[in-house]
Amino acid sequence: MREAVVDAESKTPREVNRTIKSLAKDHDRIVVKNPNAMHYIGAGLTEDVELIIDGSAGYFAATMIHGPRVKINGNAGWFPADNMTEGEVIIEGSAGDGVGQGIYGGTVVVRKGAGSRTGEIMKNGTIIIGGNSGFMTGLFMMGGRIIVLGDLAEDAGESIIRGTIYVGGEIKSLGKNAKVEDITPEEEEELRGILSEYGFELEDEEYHSFRKIVPRSKRPFYGEESEEG
Repeated sequence: MREAVVDAESKTPREVNRTIKSLAKDHDRIVVKNPNAMHYIGAGLTEDVELIIDGSAGYFAATMIHGPRVKINGNAGWFPADNMTEGEVIIEGSAGDGVGQGIYGGTVVVRKGAGSRTGEIMKNGTIIIGGNSGFMTGLFMMGGRIIVLGDLAEDAGESIIRGTIYVGGEIKSLGKNAKVEDITPEEEEELRGILSEYGFELEDEEYHSFRKIVPRSKRPFYGEESEEG
């Protein structure tokens, strides 16, 4: 495996990202040392490469990526994996607001908790939150799935249009157009598969406790519609 190391100390985000993109053309793994919560690390990266951020990242980590596998060995600020189209972002700590905002595909994993508006306007893909997720999780969600192992704060699923939010803990309150349903045995098996894949080991009763938030109406902004319509 061809590995390269980038020392971000005393460098700007533009300098770091320029170096990452250059190295990604002929390396399999790139390790960023001394990130010091730098913003925009890995922005726009499209190579099939593993990017290790050895510490915490700031705002918009791995924004607009297509393809790479990004691991953050710390926490992340607001909007990690924003508008990702393909790839994987794993955050070993906690994350701020807007995890996976607007993603079109790929997988985002936060080992601990996340701030508000997780998965806002996401179109597809998967977001996993190992702890709690803040208010308006799934705001204007248009597709994909969010899996929260802990609790959801106020207005969960606010104005959800499509997609599913799975929650293992408590739901403080639901947003407009959101309703709660039991999960199916097939969905429980899917949860077992993906959570095990990413190292989350749950007991059987924990899987049994999952519920899901789905849209109440398919067209919430165009007048009332029956749930069957």
